[in-house]
Parts: sequence; C-alpha cells; structure tokens
Amino acid sequence: MSIKRLHVGPRMSQVVIHGDTVYTAGIVADDANTDVGGQTGQILDKIDHYLGEAGSDKSKILTATIWLADIKDFNDMNAVWDIWVSKENPPARACVESTLAAPKYKIEIRVVAAV
Repeated sequence: MSIKRLHVGPRMSQVVIHGDTVYTAGIVADDANTDVGGQTGQILDKIDHYLGEAGSDKSKILTATIWLADIKDFNDMNAVWDIWVSKENPPARACVESTLAAPKYKIEIRVVAAV
C-alpha cells in the first residue's frame, strides 16, 4: 500500500496519506494573536485545505483530537466547531486540556479522514 506525504519538513509531515486514509499532524493557528475562536477558525480552514489536497473533505473525517490550553475555552471553541463540522457526518471526537508547544497557542487539532 502506498504512502504519500504532503508539506514535508525536517521533523514531520503535515499530512500523510496511507491507502484510503488521511492523517494530519497536530495543527495550530498561523496567527496566534487571536482568541480561541479565531485560532479554531484558522485551524479548521487549514484542515479543509489539507483534506482537499488529499482528495477528501470534512464529511469524511473519522476522528478528531482537540487539545485546549485551557478547558474553560471549550464552549468558545465549540461555537466555531459546531458551525464548521458536517452535521450529517460528525466524527468521533476527543477534547482535552493540555499544555501546548508554546503559550501563545490556545488550541491544537488533528484529524484522521477517509479519502
């Protein structure tokens, strides 16, 4: 079975496609000078872009893992997520509080999707 990697860097690939499955790395906002809603929106836009490059879309997301720097931001994150997520095909999802790579990041998301 083939493996294709997109946006390959020295440490990791942003997207890996193995067979009919797409895996993203943990994705953070490019502009971290926004609130959790702004960061969530940026991340979901990037997920749309990466899935499109891989021949998939948000309706095919199987699982999502969300890390919040502060669980108090759960409702603000969900306000953006709920508008974006496929209502007919919501993924299995986990959301936890975690220390992220840098204090400026309020949220990180990774997904696994079918092609």
